[in-house]
Amino acid sequence: MKYQQRKKALVLLADGTIFYGKSVGIEGTVTGEICFNTGMTGYQEIFTDPSYFGQIMVTTNAHIGNYGINTSEVESDGIKISGLVVRNFSFEHSRVDSDGNLKDWFVEHNLVAISDVDTRALVSYIRDHGAMNAIISTETDNIDKLKAQLSKAPSMQGLELASKVSTKEPYFVGDENSKFKIAALDIGIKKNILRNFVKRGAYVKVFPYNASFEDLHSWNPDGYFISNGPGDPEPLIEAQNLAKEIIQRNLPLFGICLGHQVIALANGISTYKMHNGHRGINHPVKNLLTGKGEITSQNHGFAINREETESHSDVEITHIHLNDHTVAGIRLKNKNCFSVQYHPEASPGPHDAEYLFDQFMENIK
Repeated sequence: MKYQQRKKALVLLADGTIFYGKSVGIEGTVTGEICFNTGMTGYQEIFTDPSYFGQIMVTTNAHIGNYGINTSEVESDGIKISGLVVRNFSFEHSRVDSDGNLKDWFVEHNLVAISDVDTRALVSYIRDHGAMNAIISTETDNIDKLKAQLSKAPSMQGLELASKVSTKEPYFVGDENSKFKIAALDIGIKKNILRNFVKRGAYVKVFPYNASFEDLHSWNPDGYFISNGPGDPEPLIEAQNLAKEIIQRNLPLFGICLGHQVIALANGISTYKMHNGHRGINHPVKNLLTGKGEITSQNHGFAINREETESHSDVEITHIHLNDHTVAGIRLKNKNCFSVQYHPEASPGPHDAEYLFDQFMENIK
């Protein structure tokens, strides 16, 4: 597609700020909370991560699409972001085992994407002013109409999104003859989490977001897991009650990201919406139990209250984020339960934190 043939497009932020660019070739208008990811690779995994549901993604890497797509490198059943904003969109790609180009994949999923935006300026603006709702559009001739449409978009604060991405029916992953059984609550689960469990000899049954403790417990699992996912954790009352029941019975429980926040809420620790959140594959975390540093993959816009965690008699902080000292991991002192705010399964990202899956398997044993 030649540069001069491409239609004008724009990003309109909730505070009225506008950034202009060009359409990638899929016309339309979408709203969502705008956020940015600092990862230099792994765009396909990011676009299919259910934790990004309802968000417009800005990539800080200048080139997107240069290595095409591979159908095995997805984290869910399809694209989960609402829209995409990039600097340079690669219509041509180069990769030995590619299954196609990014443009065709976006057309298949009807994803509105715009390029030629000054993403350095846009990301800098979001850093200063915080994550906010935005609208991206190829219909640039009526700003007032776009502003009216944007004003109707729901705020991420208080928004329950787990039901939008969770499985509708339970399903199984792995070998049914495996030594251990794990019941996983899907509030936006990534496929690589399931791969990590299976790799360690577990047979996993994945349950919908609103499954009860009785639903999970009736399968007689050896351990319980609460997944990552999108939106605000506070409305997830059923998941919190599930976590309370598992903890009360002192059964092995592990939570990642949104699951970590659900476990905190189940213990009376509040959560809050962050100014920007953490989204990237190079976030530094310190393990307070070992003193070791980890480079981690992160994707969250909410966090748990540090003061409340520190003053909680039954909860211990195990990991902290070294950039802003937010809580990155906790464990219960007298129960078989721990959780982390980041993504030990990475995909994309470093594998420094994969030991957490081994730790959970040890807890089960």
